[in-house]
Amino acid sequence: MDLNGTYTYAEYAKWQFEEYVELIKGKIYKMSPAPQRMHQKLAFRIVDKLNICLKACEPCEVYFAPFDVRLPKYNTNGEIKPDIYTVVQPDICVICDPAKLDDAGCLGAPDLVVEILSPSTAKKDLNEKFKIYEESGVKEYWVVFPEAHVLHIYSLQDDQYELAAQYEKDGTAQSIIFPDLELNIFELFN
Repeated sequence: MDLNGTYTYAEYAKWQFEEYVELIKGKIYKMSPAPQRMHQKLAFRIVDKLNICLKACEPCEVYFAPFDVRLPKYNTNGEIKPDIYTVVQPDICVICDPAKLDDAGCLGAPDLVVEILSPSTAKKDLNEKFKIYEESGVKEYWVVFPEAHVLHIYSLQDDQYELAAQYEKDGTAQSIIFPDLELNIFELFN
């Protein structure tokens, strides 16, 4: 397989790799090996908090990697173009439109995406995936910096992300789109 080639979701769905990969604008990106312990601990704590908060927000559902999120392009009339060139596996995502969910994962932008940075994926999460989530219409994007004990919350405003809040070491983070979702930063990282 040519790692410099351009591929579609139809091709991606046929692959059988021993490791997980993502497809961003047709290009293959290898995912990091098994996440570090702190990554898993943070993911569990965030998913736990999301599940508690979103019980009242039916039909919102929380998913975590590995979970394929296919981000299609749309025609001018709003229909999905036939070939999909981007398939990502966010660490955590929340989808509130049941029509986007199928047996293969999610087709369309989640409402909220959380990426927990690791040394091998930080550049991709802060650049390529940031742009892809922005272009695809993900309403809220959380970036967790485990080593620095920092959380950035980006909110989609006029089709562009704005840094809505930055939390360092303490304080209470609050979601923009889910006002009841609060996260104690000290408890998250300790």
